Amino acid sequence: MSLKIDHITKKFGNFTALDDISLEIRDGEFLAILGPSGCGKTTLLRIIGGFEAPTEGSILKDGEIFSSQNENVPVEKRNLGMVFQSFALWPHMTVREHVEFPLNSKRCTMTEDEKRKAVDQAIEAVGLSTMEKRYPGELSGGQKQRVAIARALANDPKVLLCDEATSALDPQTTGAILQLLKHLNEKLGITIVIITHEMAVVKEICDRVAVMEHGNVVEEGDVYSIFAAPKAGITRDFI
Repeated sequence: MSLKIDHITKKFGNFTALDDISLEIRDGEFLAILGPSGCGKTTLLRIIGGFEAPTEGSILKDGEIFSSQNENVPVEKRNLGMVFQSFALWPHMTVREHVEFPLNSKRCTMTEDEKRKAVDQAIEAVGLSTMEKRYPGELSGGQKQRVAIARALANDPKVLLCDEATSALDPQTTGAILQLLKHLNEKLGITIVIITHEMAVVKEICDRVAVMEHGNVVEEGDVYSIFAAPKAGITRDFI
């Protein structure tokens, strides 16, 4: 599934968070959106995910309107998974209950057997098969993020959106989560978009990178080219 971000602008009152952004998300790639805090990268991800509507412009999925000021495909029909920076786990729910949660919607058309199989596969994919009865308070930070990733995988998404998915983790755990995401990208063919302000994340696992500053995409390209010959000042600062 490919997405085309076509001249997206987002305003909050008089503040312009995104200013005429155009960007392509290619099928099967691992794309990083890199930039400092406040540059608009999380706002862009929320628009892609359906949590915000653009003020102007549109997003096209495989050539058809996916999101615009007047037309929005509902979140549950977008075939996207979202992984949040803060894990977004409930203390009273087990690992399995968290992964089951998105499948309990009335809009879910799976049979009970299909749901059970999807949950089993998602938990196994992130390496938590022996921990499905544990609660968040019994898990490490890395394990909590694996739960969040499994929950996002339960609906068999074509695109996985990760908002600063490793910023709350220590370096060793960060490396393990990044390798898990890369494995999911390569093994399952899921397109992954990760929001980050860490150049090491980009260098280790991503195919392409889009660099943002002040609500604009100032530079984009394959990771090797961006590292070898950065053009924008903000990119040179990161490197």
